[in-house]
Amino acid sequence: MSVRVRFPPSPTGYLHVGGARTALFNWLFARRQGGVFVLRIEDTDRERSRPEHTEAILEGMRWLGLDWDEGPYFQSEGVERHRAAAERLLAEGHAYRDFTTPEEVARMHEEAGGHLDRRALRRIAEAMDPDEAEERAARGEPFAIRFRVPDGATEWDDVVHGPTRFENAELDDLVILRSDGSPTYNLAVTSDDAEQGITHVLRGDDHLSNTPKQILLYRALGHPVPVFGHLPMILGPDGKRLSKRHGATAVGEYAREGYLPEAMVNFLALLGWSPGDDIEFMTRAELVERFGLERVLRKSAVFDLKKLDWLSGQHFNAAPPERLAPLVTPLLEEAGLATGAELEAREAWYHALLDLLKTRARRLPDIVELAEPFLAEDVAYEDEAVRKHWLKDPEWARLVLDDLRARLQALEAWSGEALEAVIRGYAEERGVGAGKVIHPLRVAVTGRQNSPGIFDVLVFLGRERTLERLARAIEHLSGGEIAAPSGDSSA
Repeated sequence: MSVRVRFPPSPTGYLHVGGARTALFNWLFARRQGGVFVLRIEDTDRERSRPEHTEAILEGMRWLGLDWDEGPYFQSEGVERHRAAAERLLAEGHAYRDFTTPEEVARMHEEAGGHLDRRALRRIAEAMDPDEAEERAARGEPFAIRFRVPDGATEWDDVVHGPTRFENAELDDLVILRSDGSPTYNLAVTSDDAEQGITHVLRGDDHLSNTPKQILLYRALGHPVPVFGHLPMILGPDGKRLSKRHGATAVGEYAREGYLPEAMVNFLALLGWSPGDDIEFMTRAELVERFGLERVLRKSAVFDLKKLDWLSGQHFNAAPPERLAPLVTPLLEEAGLATGAELEAREAWYHALLDLLKTRARRLPDIVELAEPFLAEDVAYEDEAVRKHWLKDPEWARLVLDDLRARLQALEAWSGEALEAVIRGYAEERGVGAGKVIHPLRVAVTGRQNSPGIFDVLVFLGRERTLERLARAIEHLSGGEIAAPSGDSSA
């Protein structure tokens, strides 16, 4: 059997984490099995569907790299087919007309103490003479079409939950066509899946109660019943269903925050699925190679932002500079740190810098922040860095910077090895640990107390800029201009 799966988002909102995870599992399964991944926009909720939501969903799919093989189809294009299916079920005795008004149903509920019998509306319909029902319908009197749920039970072998059973007596006679002629969700989905030849329906646990209704509709319409699998719910760290109170839930927000899509895909794959062997970091190709429905978990998954950040760091570390440069360059331009032309003219240096900085990044803005000391004309000194490494002993800091500037100025080869030899040699001469020398130096050339390794920093800054920044730092220390760092941090 050739596998055909679908992802059917509703354009009543953006692409959220739960929907993205469902789309990913279907995409991975299709790619692993050499099957077809169908995208279908379920836009029959005319009041709430918005074109901008459709575009946001497509944009989120593209960002994640979840390419579709067919579609996007629009459910609204199949409304006549849905109506024809409802009329066929009515003609074949699998459904009946329901002329009761919402007011009448509400009154019946009240009279029944809030527990209206599931077959009460069916009995009213069956008590009506067939000719009367035809005449009322012919006069244009509004009516809904309800599916006649058969006796017995509905069972299927869920690929996640295993054998699953619903007693049909616990199912309402569901409306399949509303009185305004619009199809309901269960009928439309069944009709569309059959029309598009869907073989496997993989979706969230929140759809579990819809499955027996759809299986009954498949059978009544004579369509093959697809294989069903219901994915575990995604919960927040507090154990409650994921919502905005846990932070961003729309995929587009993570794209805007600067996460790499490959990190998000890796993270989403682990929400309810395990590759085994305690493996967590995986490329897209590795996910496709390892994915199988037999390892989808029944237990709810927890959306852990710390885990996402960790995975994002792993993917930044693994990304070649050619991958990062097109993403980082526009952000550097926006920050006013460099132009694309300037970076292109120093491409080898720029790519090497990205390789240096990416190991400390979790999001794209992190690289911009880390790159600032290397690209800005000058640096602003962090208050805490100044307090900790200059003002505790300003005489020592000035002495270190003065001595190092003289030695670095005389240095013939500006290499990491040569710089390290000079700086560590100076610390030995002074009888102090290397950190006692390196920390004041780092503040002088980066303005910060944290940075990549100082020898790498000096190599990337180059001789001229390093000496300029040392001279400025010495001038500040000598003139007392930074004696009160609690004020202007750029002093």
